[in-house]
Amino acid sequence: MRDIIITGSSGLIGSLLVDHYKACGDCVFPIDLNLGNDLTDADQVRSLFGDLKGSVLINAFAYNPQVCQMGREPLSSYSFRTIELQQMRESMEINVVSLFSVCREFINSRKHGKIVNFSSIYGLVSPQSRIYSGGREKPIDYGISKAATISLTKQLAVLAAPDFRINCIAPGGILNSQDDDFVSRYSSVSPIGRMMNVNEIICAVDFLIADENSYTTGIVLPVDGGWTAI
Repeated sequence: MRDIIITGSSGLIGSLLVDHYKACGDCVFPIDLNLGNDLTDADQVRSLFGDLKGSVLINAFAYNPQVCQMGREPLSSYSFRTIELQQMRESMEINVVSLFSVCREFINSRKHGKIVNFSSIYGLVSPQSRIYSGGREKPIDYGISKAATISLTKQLAVLAAPDFRINCIAPGGILNSQDDDFVSRYSSVSPIGRMMNVNEIICAVDFLIADENSYTTGIVLPVDGGWTAI
């Protein structure tokens, strides 16, 4: 039995992983804004990770303006030409600064462990504007923050080695109540011809936290139906 900490535990990916690892017999410690956990509060983060046991950390929290994560309303329209700088700051604060804070406190509060962070295909490649419509774009702050997630993962993997293995997953588009037109446009670009079902992310996380997988650190694993291979 493993002790696994999952941040963003109420989100689409986080809640799936909580259920999966509980079903596997692991002891899961959920952390989420909905549970009163504010990961932008450095003192709270330090207290949380000082108290929690667990040698596995899965970071599934994020601010994604278009899918109303962390209680915020989705944007009806968007352009990089008119983005409020406050939105850019918020994305950096949650997706980069808070992620660094959480990873650092996890590392500082135990002698060894494994971390899995979540980036995105948009941390690796630019969004394809033709799949969006109605004057919308994928918010530029999201991709920038997810590219920073990759750099953060790689640098921490080197700095915290060999006691910690730190890796990153870059998922493609996940089915999550999008309208049929968007699903069709996205699927027409994806080499595998469809969007991802959220449960298809599980095997990637299983691989990265497996004890047998003892020589993998600092990687970015795309789970994207071939999107980033184009």
